[in-house]
Amino acid sequence: MKIFYAIQATGNGHISRAIQLYPYLQKFGVVDFFMSGNNASLPVDLPIKYKSQGCSLHYSNCGGLDYWEIVKNIKLLQIFKDAKSLPLKEYDVVINDFDSITSLACKLQKVDSVQFGHQASFVSELTPRPEKKSLLGETIFKHYAPSPKYIGLHFERYDSFILPPIIKNEIVQAVPKDLKHITVYLPSFDKDCLEKAFNTLAEQEFHWFLNDVKFKHRVGNVTYYPVNQNYFNESLITCHGIITGGGFETPAEALYLRKKVLSIPILNHYEQECNAAALKKLGVPVIYEVGKKFELIIENWLNSDTQIPTIQANNIPETLQFLFDTYKDTTVK
Repeated sequence: MKIFYAIQATGNGHISRAIQLYPYLQKFGVVDFFMSGNNASLPVDLPIKYKSQGCSLHYSNCGGLDYWEIVKNIKLLQIFKDAKSLPLKEYDVVINDFDSITSLACKLQKVDSVQFGHQASFVSELTPRPEKKSLLGETIFKHYAPSPKYIGLHFERYDSFILPPIIKNEIVQAVPKDLKHITVYLPSFDKDCLEKAFNTLAEQEFHWFLNDVKFKHRVGNVTYYPVNQNYFNESLITCHGIITGGGFETPAEALYLRKKVLSIPILNHYEQECNAAALKKLGVPVIYEVGKKFELIIENWLNSDTQIPTIQANNIPETLQFLFDTYKDTTVK
């Protein structure tokens, strides 16, 4: 069987999931990957056969999306050319992790696909949303990468086609410890936005992962790390808690390890606002602005006695069998 797997590289989570799935997918056939976008900072140890600039995210300095930068970097003609050039008819199965180019290619070439991943869960009205829905956000969920079939991943099984998150083997097999440090991963924030707050809490140790850090080094109570999977896994497994965005994979892994989580969703990022709504239902603290007294928020969070919800890990072989069975159903005429 020949398998085409499209990765939207607007963040590390999509790539991390593909890396985890790859050895399991190989048991079903030969896998070729298509990567679209260029936001990811993880090394991609996958057979990337096709690549496109696609649509990438751009951030403001302190926790928000820069929509003007996003729009002005979209090259529609190139996207259309890339979609036409993908040889999808050579493949038996097309798996799409929320990539618009692959979705367009399927439409142009009359090829079926299954949208598989976190964003697929938002096809269901039962998946948590913030109190104020975004018309633009809901439109993106429905029309950015449409597919005949959807298999979603989320914190809980909100609908029949939604399954638990893919948790990395390194996390599933780990023995968690509490070495008292706080892991920080907030890729939409520049260093200057948060450094003062961390330094103010001089007795608390922080492990801070930043895209522009080239090597591990310590200054005062903060150890600065490059975005590196091995460093991050070790820090997360041994932390007391984590301060992170409103993404999906990192909070899921932290909760699976029974770690405290403080979520700060990216401003005006509707998917992260939806994730934040789901986390709040689970009892996880969420804040939407850091403000000038961020250190007080951190202190209150550290001193709070919140119950950590239990998160299941996905049974990957069962999920992939379900995926291939679902794909087979789409091709029955």
